[in-house]
Amino acid sequence: MKKFFLLVLIVILIGLLDFYILRFVLFEREVVRQNQTPFLNLLEERKPETSTIKLFAVGDIMLNRGVEFKIKKEGKGDFRFPFLKIADYLEKADILFGNLESIISDKGRKVGSIYSFRAQPQAIDGLTFAGFDVLSVANNHIFDYGREAMEDSFKRLKTAGIDYVGGGFSEKEAFSVRIKEIKGTKIGFLAYTNLGPQLWMAKGANSGIALIKEKDIEKVKEDIKKAKKKADILIVSLHAGKEYSSKPTPFQVLFSQVCIEAGADLVVGHHAHVIQPVEKYKSGWIAYGLGNFVFDQSFSDKTMKGLLLEVIIKNKKIKRVIPREIKISNNFQPTL
Repeated sequence: MKKFFLLVLIVILIGLLDFYILRFVLFEREVVRQNQTPFLNLLEERKPETSTIKLFAVGDIMLNRGVEFKIKKEGKGDFRFPFLKIADYLEKADILFGNLESIISDKGRKVGSIYSFRAQPQAIDGLTFAGFDVLSVANNHIFDYGREAMEDSFKRLKTAGIDYVGGGFSEKEAFSVRIKEIKGTKIGFLAYTNLGPQLWMAKGANSGIALIKEKDIEKVKEDIKKAKKKADILIVSLHAGKEYSSKPTPFQVLFSQVCIEAGADLVVGHHAHVIQPVEKYKSGWIAYGLGNFVFDQSFSDKTMKGLLLEVIIKNKKIKRVIPREIKISNNFQPTL
């Protein structure tokens, strides 16, 4: 009798097991049909995202005049001196961009005003120490010592492995996008200025800078559309506006908004030497003026400040833009 009951119990257990196995199989089939299996969800959760990229953009960099004096007096001639207090933080950047407000050369002769800047060739050491990857050269001081010094500056940057944008040995180079590929993401840079005579504009096979006026906005839009075909993220630099004004000019606003509408992801401005607003505009970002980064304008508190724009890129999109204020010491060293 005991054997009979044991046999019945085993049969019942087997039946229950078969029933639950059948239910599980049917459930899994239904979930698979809907493409929502727990396994597939787990895979989806573990699907690796593109690595986060940090891009830093800073303001005007000038390594002559009072800055050079402090380098020699306090830094014993070491051109890394201006960047010593912020170098550790700059190391966090995957790519570092700024505006080079002085040529770097020992050639040419002064043809500009009393406010003419020409940094010694050793100044390259400071820029490489800081970790600059791309520098805009489209500004109103690029011709301070003539064409020979400008071209020499281009050569020195190239030899040091620093890309320059907004200038070149030909029109094609000056107006072309520079691409830096970081962790599988292609980041492009264009740079322009509307300051200076038409003679400074790179034309045909002649060297110069990407000089544009309001009438050239359509050309800028075309440049952006072409560049965006090559780049996942496009950053446009503009050297324009009114010096020492915290408010962007109508041209700055027009240019920046047109750039975003044409496909740029971020517009960064220079020239005012003081901080101007940072705002979200449609699908992009605009920083109208980053102020100074390394400069000797100690005559006001505003000119001894600037912004380090921290741009967080993920999955080939700008996720966050964080403006971090920097202060410039009496030795013209930026610090956070």
